[in-house]
Amino acid sequence: MVTVGNLSIYFGSRELFSRVGFFIGPRDRIGLVGKNGAGKSTLLKTLAGLQKPNEGSVAFAKGTTVGYLPQEMHHQENATVYEEARTAFAEVQRLNSRMDELTEAISNHPDYTSDDYSNKLEELEEVAHRLELLGSGNIEEKIEKVLKGLGFKSSDMTRKMHEFSGGWKMRVELGKILLQNPDLLLLDEPTNHLDIESIEWLEEFLVDYNGAIVLISHDRTFLDNVTNRTIEISKAKIYDYRFSYSKYLVQRQDEIDKQEQAARNQQKYIEDTEKLIEKFRAKNSKASFAQSLIKKLDKLEKVEVDDFDGTKVRIQLQPAPHAGKVILEGHKLGKAYGHLRLFEGLDLQINRGEKIALVGKNGVGKSTLIRMIMKIEQHEGEFVPGYSVSVGYYAQNQSDELDGNKTVFETIDDEAVGEIRKSVRAILGSFLFSGDDVDKKVKVLSGGEKARLAFCKLLLQPYNFLVLDEPTNHLDLASKEVLKQALQKYDGTMLVVSHDRDFLNGLTDIVYEIQPDRMKIWQGDVLDFLKEKKADSIALFERNKVEKKAEAAQKLEATKPVEVSREDAKEQEKLKKKLQTQLQKIEREIEEAEKNIAALDVKVAAIDYSDAAASTKVLDEYASAKSKLDGLYEQWEQVSSEIN
Repeated sequence: MVTVGNLSIYFGSRELFSRVGFFIGPRDRIGLVGKNGAGKSTLLKTLAGLQKPNEGSVAFAKGTTVGYLPQEMHHQENATVYEEARTAFAEVQRLNSRMDELTEAISNHPDYTSDDYSNKLEELEEVAHRLELLGSGNIEEKIEKVLKGLGFKSSDMTRKMHEFSGGWKMRVELGKILLQNPDLLLLDEPTNHLDIESIEWLEEFLVDYNGAIVLISHDRTFLDNVTNRTIEISKAKIYDYRFSYSKYLVQRQDEIDKQEQAARNQQKYIEDTEKLIEKFRAKNSKASFAQSLIKKLDKLEKVEVDDFDGTKVRIQLQPAPHAGKVILEGHKLGKAYGHLRLFEGLDLQINRGEKIALVGKNGVGKSTLIRMIMKIEQHEGEFVPGYSVSVGYYAQNQSDELDGNKTVFETIDDEAVGEIRKSVRAILGSFLFSGDDVDKKVKVLSGGEKARLAFCKLLLQPYNFLVLDEPTNHLDLASKEVLKQALQKYDGTMLVVSHDRDFLNGLTDIVYEIQPDRMKIWQGDVLDFLKEKKADSIALFERNKVEKKAEAAQKLEATKPVEVSREDAKEQEKLKKKLQTQLQKIEREIEEAEKNIAALDVKVAAIDYSDAAASTKVLDEYASAKSKLDGLYEQWEQVSSEIN
C-alpha cells in the first residue's frame, strides 16, 4: 500500500534518516519507537506529505487516503463540536452535490446517444462507488457514536469549540480523522489528554479498524493492545519487528545480548592473535606466519553492537519520615465554577502507607481535587491533615514552573540544603544531566528534559506523602519504567492521577473513582478496577437488552399475522431460489478472488522496491483485488440477508 524507499532526511550536519526503507501493508498496525529526538514525528510528517525527504521517496498505491493526527492542531473556534466533526464529511457532501447535479443533467439530457451522456453516466457510477467506499449513510449516527466514545456528552454537541480545553479539542480532531475512515491512519501521541475509559474505547476502535495504522505512543499497554509490528528508529537507521512492543523489547534485548557476546568473543580472538603476532614477529622462521595473522586481523570485519537505548534515569527516593496513622481527611468537599458543578459532598480518608490511584472521566475534577488538597484551589468543605505530614507535589505543569533563565545546575543547587549540596552533580547525573548539559538554560530543554529536572528537584527533600498529577507526561517509555520502579520501593503514602494503565498497574493498591456526587473506592489495582467497571457496563447492557426484547415482544403480540396466499407463497419460493443461485455464483467469485489475492501476496512479499514502477504496479493490482473482494463480501451479505 505504501512503499518507503531509500529515505534520507537531514537537518544541517545532523542525519535523521539514512537510506531507510520499509513497506506498510493494508492491515499493518505499526508502533514507532525510539529516543526523544530520534525522528518519530518527522517520519509521520513525511508519510503525511508534510515533510519532504532530502533523498528517496514515499510511494502510495493508487487511491490511498491518509489521515494524520499531529500533536498540535488548528480548529474553527466558533463552530460547535458537532459542526467541526461534520467537516470530516466534506468529501461526502461534495460528492452528494455532484451526484444531484449529474442525476438532473442525465434526466434532462437531450441526446441519450451522445458521448457527453455516456461520460456523465460513467462519472455518476464513479461518484456512487466512491460514496459507497466512504460509507456515506447515517452520518449523524456515526458522528454521535465516535464523539461519545471519545468522552463527549449529548449536551456538548452544541457547545462552541472555544469553550473546550486543548485536550478536548484534540479529541474532536481525532474524531474527525476516525470519521474520514482513511486507508492509512498516522497518529502522533493519540492518547494524550484522554482518560482511561476513552483510551480503552479508542483501542477497541483501532483494533477493528479496516485500514493500516502507524502511531507514536508512550503508553506501553496501548502499544501492546493496538500494534502488531514495531519499528525502532535509532542512529538514522530503522529496525523492523513483526511484534507488538513488549515482544519487541524481549527480541531486541536478545539480539543485543548476542551481539555483545559476539563482540567479546571477537575481542578475545583479536587479543590472542596479537599475542601470537608479538611472539613470532622476531623469529625469522615464523615471520611469514606472523605476517599472515596480521593480514587476517586487517580483513576482520568488526562486530558492531546496536545502540539500544540502554541509558536510563536512575531514581532513588529518600526514606519517608514517620507520620500519623491518618494522612488526610476530607469532609463534604465540593467545587463549582459558576453554574458548572464538578462534585459535591465528597468524603475521603487517606491512611498511612496507602498507594492510591485517583481516576475518573476527564472534566470530573481529578486535578481540581489535587489542587484543593494542595490549597491552591478554593473549595467547599474542609481538609484535616494528619500528624507530622510532609507533602511532595508534582503538578501536571510542574516543568512550566521552572525558572527558564536558570541553568540546570542552578535549579537544583538553589534547592539543595545541607550535605546533599555536595552531591548535586551526582544527582543530576542520575537524571541524565552530565557534562555540558548542566550548564544549559532551562528554557532550551525539551519537554522530557524539563520533566526529568522537575522530578529531580522534587526528590531533593524527604516526604511521607507524595501527590503526583500526571507524572508520566513527557517521559519516554524507559524513564517511565524507572520512575515506576522507584515509586514501588517508596515506603510512604502516595496519591497518583494518571491515565497510563501500565504505569499504575502494580504501583497502586486502591482506586478512588471520582463521580459527581460521591467518591467510590475500589480495593485492588487499576486492572481490577477496569475489569469491575467493564462487568458493570455489561450488566447494564444486558438489562437494557432484556428490556428491549420485552418491548419488541409486546409489539409483536399486538400485531396480527398476515395470511400469505398460495400464489404469493409460490412467488416467494421462486424468488428465494433465484437468490440462492445468485449467492452460489458470488461464493464462487469470492473463492476465485481469494485465490488471486493469495497469489498476489507472494508477489508483494517478493517486491524489489528499488524498481519503483514495478513495485507500484504490483501494489495497485493488490489494492484493486482487495477492493473487488470487499465488494463481493458486501454483495454476499446483502443477498444472504434477503434470503433470510
